[in-house]
Order: sequence, then structure tokens, then C-alpha cells
Amino acid sequence: MTLTLAAIPLIDLIMLGVLILAWLIAGWVCEHPPSATPSVSKLMEHYRRDWMQTFVTRQPRIFDATLIDSLRQGTAFFASASMIAIGGGVAMIGNAAAVQRLTDELPFSGGPEVALKMLPVIGFLADALLKFVWAHRLFGYCSILMAAVPNDPEDPLAFHRAGQAAEINITAARSFNRGLRSIYYALAALGWLLGPWGLLAGTVLATGILFRREFASVSRQVILRRLP
Repeated sequence: MTLTLAAIPLIDLIMLGVLILAWLIAGWVCEHPPSATPSVSKLMEHYRRDWMQTFVTRQPRIFDATLIDSLRQGTAFFASASMIAIGGGVAMIGNAAAVQRLTDELPFSGGPEVALKMLPVIGFLADALLKFVWAHRLFGYCSILMAAVPNDPEDPLAFHRAGQAAEINITAARSFNRGLRSIYYALAALGWLLGPWGLLAGTVLATGILFRREFASVSRQVILRRLP
């Protein structure tokens, strides 16, 4: 079996382009939202800066160490899960005939072979893996910067280094969120197994869930809640 773009019908190529475009646009909007309607990711940046400012005067700092360690564990978990999923995707390509027989019986299926349809899924998972690994490393940098913050709030380096730790923390969280978005769109790409319209449905569903959680979720309302 030869995997070439010529083997993909035009409608499938269009829907694949819609998937990639939705992924790029969703990432841009979540990271650069309108100032009047900030996303949850953007709102949390302020709380991360506040955390590091509070960290300077908190004694002892065991809570902060535990929290940064839990963030690293979370990124490590998703990185491991992405590696396992990539292995599963590659294994599915190696046994595509069995999956092909199953999808041929489903409505709206057809088009390229299963092996070709799995490539976008594996691509998104690989992107997620790289993002999670980098986020894990950045959270490690953040923990080192936090350890370098003087215990004395009167020390001129204290708030400066806390600010540095906050920005590294924000960068790590941004990479982590990008990895999560790639996971969402990897799941959306699985819709291609049902045909081009399944791919479109998966793309719309993933994008809708992302935007709802970033701009219309209960958690966002709580984050925005002000003192009475």
C-alpha cells in the first residue's frame, strides 16, 4: 500500500485542512483572547504571578514545593499517556487490515486506507508529547528558581527572582495547554475513520468543547468572581 496525497479524495483533504486550521485558530484565540473576554488560560497567568508574589513571604514553603511537584507529575503523566497512545496508533497501522474491515461496515466511511487516516492522529499525539516534555522541564526550571528566592522579603533579589519564576511557570503552563489542545484534536482526527463528515464532526465538537471551557465554563465564572 502506497500512502500518497493522490490517494486522498478532495473532500477528505478539505476536511483535513479544516481540522488543522481549527487547531491553529483555537490555539491562537485561547492564548490571545480579546481583552474584554479573557480565556481561562489567560486569567490563570495573573494567579500564577500572584502565587509567586505570595510565595516570597510564605513560611514555610512546603505547600509551594508540593504544588510545583504536582504540576510536574501531571505533565509526566500526560507525556507517558501520549507515548502509549502513539505506540497504539503505530500498532494500528501495522494491523490496519482488521480495522479497515470494521470501518468499511460503518456508515459514511470510505476514502483513504486506515493507515493513512491514523497519521494525523499520531502527528497530533507526537506534538502533544513534545509539548508535555517541554512543560515538564520548564516546571523543573521553575522549581529551581523558586528555591533561589531569598527567604527575606527585604532582599532586593526576592521579588525579582519570584517574578522570573512566575514567567517560567506561565511558559510551562502555556506549553502544557498546547499539549492538551493537541490531545483534543487527536481525538477529533479519529473521526476520519468514519469518513470526511466524521472528521468534520470531530473537529467541530473538539473546538466547541475547547471554547466552552476557555470562555463559557463555570470554572471561568468562579475565577472571575470578585469580592462582594
